[in-house]
Amino acid sequence: MEAAGMLSEREPNMAESVGTFYDDLAESFHLMFENWNHTVSRQAAIIGPLLERYTGKSSAYILDCACGIGTQTIGLAQRGHILVGSDISGAAVARAIREARARDLNIRFHVADMRDLSSVPESSFDAVLAGDNALPHLLSQPDLERAAVEIAAKLKPSGILLATIRDYDQLLLTRPTMQGPTFYEQAGKTRFVHQVWHWQGEQYGLHVYITLETAGGWQVKHFDSRYRALRRSDLNQALQTAGFRDIQWLEPEMTSFYQPVVIATRS
Repeated sequence: MEAAGMLSEREPNMAESVGTFYDDLAESFHLMFENWNHTVSRQAAIIGPLLERYTGKSSAYILDCACGIGTQTIGLAQRGHILVGSDISGAAVARAIREARARDLNIRFHVADMRDLSSVPESSFDAVLAGDNALPHLLSQPDLERAAVEIAAKLKPSGILLATIRDYDQLLLTRPTMQGPTFYEQAGKTRFVHQVWHWQGEQYGLHVYITLETAGGWQVKHFDSRYRALRRSDLNQALQTAGFRDIQWLEPEMTSFYQPVVIATRS
């Protein structure tokens, strides 16, 4: 993730890779879901009550610091929360702006790296959201700790971080090499989506394939990025170092969300 300030040579390369992944994926992101609009509503119906419970507000002031094309941002704004969105991908932010405008939603968006949120002028948020497994793009513990500090600085005292993340403690035991495929039908045409994971130590290369049936034949879109298999203990440590307390892990069977949810409170 690209950030201003003092970064090592390795970090800008990682930043460029993540930004390029989401820039390339921005116009196709919705194709990974059977119906993206339904996903927006469904996720808001799960994440919204959690935010309301832990902030104690029915209309919370929220920064979605990995907003992408707006999957969580839009649904939470439609639910009545006050949203600001930021993302490392300029193309994803541009699409999120279009999607928000199409729904007459007043959401401010910024291009920003989680490791340096200085380009987000707003602050004193009730909550910061980092959904859809965004934190594991931070490949090193120092990067993760830097992001945790930046997130904490955007929160008001006793504000919360809510993040969703794959259960890497379990995935590291099996190291799966493929996810999917999932088949969808739309307008008489088929598309299917699958992922291939190439493990290297506690990181893996992610390859996303979206295969589309078109009038002229089959079309394959390929996107790739890299993730860290982020252990819960490492995330807990980064959050504690940044001054978070009361760290809670909510399992999918507790929330009905497709990934574990971690909630932490700023001291």
